[in-house]
Amino acid sequence: MSQQVKAVVALAKGAPVEVVTINVPDPGPGEAVVKVLSCGVCHTDLHYREGGINDEFPFLLGHEASGVVEAVGPDVTSVAPGDFVVLNWRAVCGECRACKRGDLQYCFATHNAKQKMTLEDGTELSPALGIGAFAEKTLVAAGQCTKVDASARPAAVGLLGCGVMAGIGAAINTGAVGRGRSIAVIGCGGVGVAAVAGAALAGASPIIAVDIDAKKLAKARELGATHTVDSSQVDPVEEIKRICASVYDGAEGADVVVEAVGRPETWRQAFYARDLAGTVVLVGVPTPEMKVPEIPLIDVFGRGGALKSSWYGDCLPSRDFPMLVDLYQQGRLDLDAFVSEEIGIDDIEAAFEKMHHGEVLRSVVVL
Repeated sequence: MSQQVKAVVALAKGAPVEVVTINVPDPGPGEAVVKVLSCGVCHTDLHYREGGINDEFPFLLGHEASGVVEAVGPDVTSVAPGDFVVLNWRAVCGECRACKRGDLQYCFATHNAKQKMTLEDGTELSPALGIGAFAEKTLVAAGQCTKVDASARPAAVGLLGCGVMAGIGAAINTGAVGRGRSIAVIGCGGVGVAAVAGAALAGASPIIAVDIDAKKLAKARELGATHTVDSSQVDPVEEIKRICASVYDGAEGADVVVEAVGRPETWRQAFYARDLAGTVVLVGVPTPEMKVPEIPLIDVFGRGGALKSSWYGDCLPSRDFPMLVDLYQQGRLDLDAFVSEEIGIDDIEAAFEKMHHGEVLRSVVVL
């Protein structure tokens, strides 16, 4: 059996998205059907529409979501109908080599629902990041559902499903920033500003936000940046070094530099803006043709430290989502600040345009 719901689909590369009717199967073993309450509009959805991820059209877009479990498969015990959940795209398998050695946040075999949602004519859909939540209801693996406090605002906590978690985790989990450590964040879109918020939660200081957009820098300050740098006006590397040296005697940069743009030029800035034995965290997603910039190998050796990539903020949803929702409920993490606007399911194409022009941190579809 299946049910029909409205959903947003990218039918062809570069074509405007369309609201269509899709078929959602009843959940089988290991699966759950979730009634979607909110879903953020993320750059990744635009990448799918543009064919930048793969060419498995048509795509059911949306992946940064919260909702209520409507039904579960016969063997599912981790969630039950009526649970308020944040969806995640890292349903850990428990069996791969990363899971078996205790590194569940690196799970190399994360799984999705086995059944396919389809267009009315039976054409199989490819759900974005295995979720597909620009829809009234969606079918996911039960492990993609993380139960959280049901009294939390859906539009805010749903953002933990991707961008906000990626940024907070880049600072706290991957960068291991904390008290007595400095951090610089290059690129202050949704993910970068979340890294700033994560650094503030962890007690880092100074927290230096770098961007070329005054509005983004103002938002970064609102969420915990102690210093802002307009890199269109000054050399960000020299300014980061100056600020850190003014706080810690002899510092030659920041202990952690988060690169949230995903470009070789800004990654190079991050490399040279870190202190000796410091850490660079790449969380901005590069395009396939981009290369690591030319850096003398002696500089890599001589500066020591670590060059890391952050996958999904190295998060473990079952551990991190409930904790961050609790911090939000306590007023210690301002997730509401990331919600620029609430929109309807018909407004996603316009939201892509606003995002492309840097006008919003997040437009959130509320269903």
